[in-house]
Amino acid sequence: MKILVIQQKMIGDVLTSSILFRAIREQFPDAELHYLIQPHTLPVVENNPYIDHFIFDRTTTDAKNVSLGAFAKYITAQNFDYIIDVYSKLGTAYLCLRSSAKSIGYRKWYTQFVYNQTISYLKEPKTNAGLAIENRMRLLQVLPGKFPDSLKPKIYLSAEEKQNALQFLKEADVNLQAPVYMIGLLGSSASKTYPLEYLAELLNVLITEEPEAQILLNYIPNQKEEVNTFLSNCSTALKSNIFANVYAKNLRDFIAVLAHCKALIGNEGGAVNMAKALDVPTFAIFSPWIAKDAWALYEDDSNVAVHLNDFKPEFFQKKSNKHLRKESEMLYQQFSPELIKPQLATFLRNLS
Repeated sequence: MKILVIQQKMIGDVLTSSILFRAIREQFPDAELHYLIQPHTLPVVENNPYIDHFIFDRTTTDAKNVSLGAFAKYITAQNFDYIIDVYSKLGTAYLCLRSSAKSIGYRKWYTQFVYNQTISYLKEPKTNAGLAIENRMRLLQVLPGKFPDSLKPKIYLSAEEKQNALQFLKEADVNLQAPVYMIGLLGSSASKTYPLEYLAELLNVLITEEPEAQILLNYIPNQKEEVNTFLSNCSTALKSNIFANVYAKNLRDFIAVLAHCKALIGNEGGAVNMAKALDVPTFAIFSPWIAKDAWALYEDDSNVAVHLNDFKPEFFQKKSNKHLRKESEMLYQQFSPELIKPQLATFLRNLS
């Protein structure tokens, strides 16, 4: 049996969809499993023992970039038995249309005729795994056999990668005898980023609860301006605990550093998903226009998610997601640090 799973775009999506491979492998140990992703997302699924082959979008085996038509021809020639299209957009639906494989995708008016089988998104989660997990697992309906309702994503690091990260932190003079915290400083866009002045105020709770905390920031060099804005809003006490110039040179190295952290605190997004996949506790601040039910995966005392809707539901009544996105800046202003501080303090105490 030869199976292709398709997941494009965001790093968090690619990591989350990787749960399908474990589920399939446990049911079909001898199946040949392929994952179609974009190259920049590879670090979160590298070394995954359940995945046999990676296919990069619009790229053939000789690493040549090709047109969608040529890529569809290449996919068709692989003779897959099943295609699970998690992305379910026009481009990936076209790949399924061209292939003779039995396919499944999410039910959308513009692609539903393409697949052999479609499913609708669940509106309410049945477990604490969250909708992003549960909806993906339902795509396995195209295959024979029984599958669990949920599985937890996992990142696989080698012992060498972990040791190299430890050495990197030592050379940066991070005190590894003290708790190390990673801060998810920025979301994937401005509309997914908690105001930096608010975050600086909120993190005073961290140094109150953990005076020796060694604080790392998750950012890339071209975001240095935002880092400086954040630092300019930090108290002297908070700033003295921050290692602002310590950052990993690539995503895989960042993941290895994150594995040594006591927790990640900050904007909901890919870094939060990575931390959970490493069993690192998380405190995630959701953008007002992102549905918490979908991405608050495995929420418990060690993985806490806060959303403005938890505090001020009146701002969300009878408003579409599109409308909320347009109002994200205004809504963020309503999401003051004072609302979140008690929950962050409780989260930190539960870690001790």
